[in-house]
Amino acid sequence: MAAGAATKIATKIATKIRMTETIALPLGNSPPGNSLPGRSSLVAPRFARLLIVRLSAMGDIIHTLPAAAAVRAAFPDATLGWMIEERWAELLCALRYPRSGPRSEQRPLVDRVHAVNTAEWRRAFLSLNTWQQIAAGLSELRGIHYDAVIDFQGAVRSALLARLSGAGVVYGDAQPRENAASMFYTRRISTNGIHVVQQALTLARAVGSTTGPTVGPIADTPTLDSETQIEFPVDADAESKIAAFTANIIGFAILNPGAGWGAKMWPVERYGQVAKELAKDGLCSLVNYGPGEERLAAAVEAASEGFARKVICSISELIALTRRARLFIGGDTGPMHLAAALKIPVVAIFGPTNPARNGPIGTRSIVLRSASSTTDHARRGEPEQGMLEIGAREVVAAARKLFAESSSGEP
Repeated sequence: MAAGAATKIATKIATKIRMTETIALPLGNSPPGNSLPGRSSLVAPRFARLLIVRLSAMGDIIHTLPAAAAVRAAFPDATLGWMIEERWAELLCALRYPRSGPRSEQRPLVDRVHAVNTAEWRRAFLSLNTWQQIAAGLSELRGIHYDAVIDFQGAVRSALLARLSGAGVVYGDAQPRENAASMFYTRRISTNGIHVVQQALTLARAVGSTTGPTVGPIADTPTLDSETQIEFPVDADAESKIAAFTANIIGFAILNPGAGWGAKMWPVERYGQVAKELAKDGLCSLVNYGPGEERLAAAVEAASEGFARKVICSISELIALTRRARLFIGGDTGPMHLAAALKIPVVAIFGPTNPARNGPIGTRSIVLRSASSTTDHARRGEPEQGMLEIGAREVVAAARKLFAESSSGEP
């Protein structure tokens, strides 16, 4: 949907929703009228039910996990839900595990997963089945009676779904990615921090603020460090499959040649050269690829002259595979952010996106980016010129440095 059309639709919907400037009053299990005499009636709310909205994509969801963990820590007894696109739900819950109920290693962070399929809905927007799915999903969502929602996505569709949840308080960035999204927020938070993880943590810390519908920058924003642990679901079937697959591999690196668009992709021939060099160090190279990337992975495999092996994984299997890796090499992609979150050493190859904002965080990493690269999110099909200035030799040198540090136990 074009941004202009989305803005018009959002404006029409916003006029039909009562957009009050909500002040955070005690909610959930807080008794009414519990303010102290002589003090402001504004008190920090104690939310009993909180909903996170971050629909997509893989890397962005992973970047939101530290903020979600911070919310969980601040409200340990609250029911915490998450609205997410169906294709990414395995990042929160093992495939065949119930999506609501007591938390466990199969669903370690949230109490409820609310999966949606907005892409399918847009393709068949006038279909009766689409509207039945939407109605059923909203009915289930509103039945939880969430006290507050945090929209970490900043898009019109995510903000609208947050508002339609029925919660009285909706938190969002004061300057969201899509400006029209802010119309659906009752609390607009001025986030700070350069990295998107830090920005999300700022938004998380604002939950419970008592300063009104627009909140200024918050001091002492927490940061993600090597001690921060992010829990991913443990899928027994995926773990068993990957354990068998890697049983005869002493050590391996994951190479990830794919990316969201062509400008972020490093040449496949160079990945093949890297695989040949890593084999000299006793590292096998496994080429991860997703749907539609078969030819890309096959090209890396061919360029490696037999030293790389392509492998396609479900999300749960990729989590299990990445946990066992000694090293990850790839561009600005979801699998790279997964590796960083799992504390796997990362060689990140950057071009048109800014590593200060989107780079690996919380693990040992080396980021390679040409001085000629400039930040540009245009979805071009060809590799950005700066990406082409990064040679296989540089990537191998970075990989060997990280591998040596890992083997020696250096922090």
